[in-house]
Amino acid sequence: MSRSPRPKDAATLVLVRDGANGPEVLMGRRPRRTVFMPDQYVFPGGGVEPCDRWVRPATELRPAVAARLTRACTPGRARSLAAAAVRETFEETGLALGRPAPAVNGRLRPEWRDFHATGLAPALDRLDYIYRAVTPPGLPRRFNARFFLADAADAAGTLGGNGELLDLRWVTVTEAMGLPLPYITAVVLEEVEHMYASPPDPDRDRPVPVCIRVGPGHVHAHE
Repeated sequence: MSRSPRPKDAATLVLVRDGANGPEVLMGRRPRRTVFMPDQYVFPGGGVEPCDRWVRPATELRPAVAARLTRACTPGRARSLAAAAVRETFEETGLALGRPAPAVNGRLRPEWRDFHATGLAPALDRLDYIYRAVTPPGLPRRFNARFFLADAADAAGTLGGNGELLDLRWVTVTEAMGLPLPYITAVVLEEVEHMYASPPDPDRDRPVPVCIRVGPGHVHAHE
């Protein structure tokens, strides 16, 4: 029997905006032939890459958000996770969560070239950290995923992307719940709806929900 792979750090970004019928979030469908979660609607996101450690952001994480992230990782990893959420969202949707910044002097990592070509650099201070989930054993790929939340008004660009997510669309939480969703995506949608109705204090000590699969069920806790 092969051993289950170790979870890889990953980051997901939930972009939310005001809609006529309540908050709307940006989602897309993973291609049918994808190994991980095929034909499921998800938020943009993906694995942390070495390039995320070295990117020069326009703004750093807010201290309270960094404090919540570093309960379960190093400060450097926290920054990489935030950068990965911004990069993956840009790659998959064409929307850049950034602020104007001077051109980068010196070597520029290829994964970030298109982002910086917009004249922007990542605006990490626009991110809030709201959830963490670990993919259960037994799947071909596993992730230790952090979910971030940001206002879509802070994201620039035209909706498009690289094809990793299909049928990109803005949907209300109710509409999203009618789509084919992974379990954890539905859980995070409920959390987003709750936070939108009752915005939490920007508190470094605010608990962050965590979902980990143990045996046949899911364990929901806080960190």
